[in-house]
Amino acid sequence: MGNDYAIETQNLTKHYGAVEAVSALNLKVLRHQVTGFLGRNGAGKSTTIRMLLGMTRPSKGSGMVLDRPIDDARENREVRRNVAYVGEDKELYGYMTVEQLIRFTASFYTDWRPKTAHCLQRRYELPSERKVRDLSKGMRTKLALLLALARRPELLILDEPSDGLDPVSIEDLLGTLGAATGEGTTVFFSSHQIAEVERIADRVCIIDRGRLVADLSLDEMRQDYRRITLGFATQAPGHEFDIHGVRQVRISGRQMILLANHNADAIVERARSLEAVSVDVAPVSLLEVFLETVKEAQ
Repeated sequence: MGNDYAIETQNLTKHYGAVEAVSALNLKVLRHQVTGFLGRNGAGKSTTIRMLLGMTRPSKGSGMVLDRPIDDARENREVRRNVAYVGEDKELYGYMTVEQLIRFTASFYTDWRPKTAHCLQRRYELPSERKVRDLSKGMRTKLALLLALARRPELLILDEPSDGLDPVSIEDLLGTLGAATGEGTTVFFSSHQIAEVERIADRVCIIDRGRLVADLSLDEMRQDYRRITLGFATQAPGHEFDIHGVRQVRISGRQMILLANHNADAIVERARSLEAVSVDVAPVSLLEVFLETVKEAQ
């Protein structure tokens, strides 16, 4: 496993009885990038993250986080010194006040940045003397983010980080995550908000039913992926488009819609040679790629 990756797994698998939550997952997360982790509910995202952090033991397979094995308890304790994590449930010590929890957390980390913590507390409008258990869901999310972002971790792992946040706070979070890589931090985050992922991610990994079904660069997607809509005077000749670059074909009467991940010019040339009466080529959104990828995996 190479040093280019902050996270790398080989055939990582997790069973819960007869249920296979994660199946032979081969995941690679490049250092100093923002990688989005997408999947439907129950696809295995949270289970994968918990295995990476040593919170759940794999049933089979192996993994490395910051060059340390995830199934070695001693190594895992060491790696978590350099990893900041915000979980989906945002578990915090409810009996503490905001100020107490910030001071308590700061005492564990040599990379803690008091000025950053103070700035984030003011920006998030977190009241120092309020008990954590009395905070709203959105405020608890902001506090959990503060505790992670006040450090300068080598790896930042977030599970649904924008859950409970208002639009202004989401904008602030996205800007912070995008800037983190400039400070040498690798960001790996799962989200159901595909538009948020598309805005800041360098790369996206899509998981479905515990298996990795796509690993793509967002720059490459924007450059190469195209939706090509063709119109024909007669029934669309679907069999003629079994060519390199075509990922998906939908036919409705005389119209054909192709999803291509490259080779768009050759596909258009083929359409014109088959006397297509209309050809429309458009960029593809991450949402479209996600939906088509998940459909293919079924």
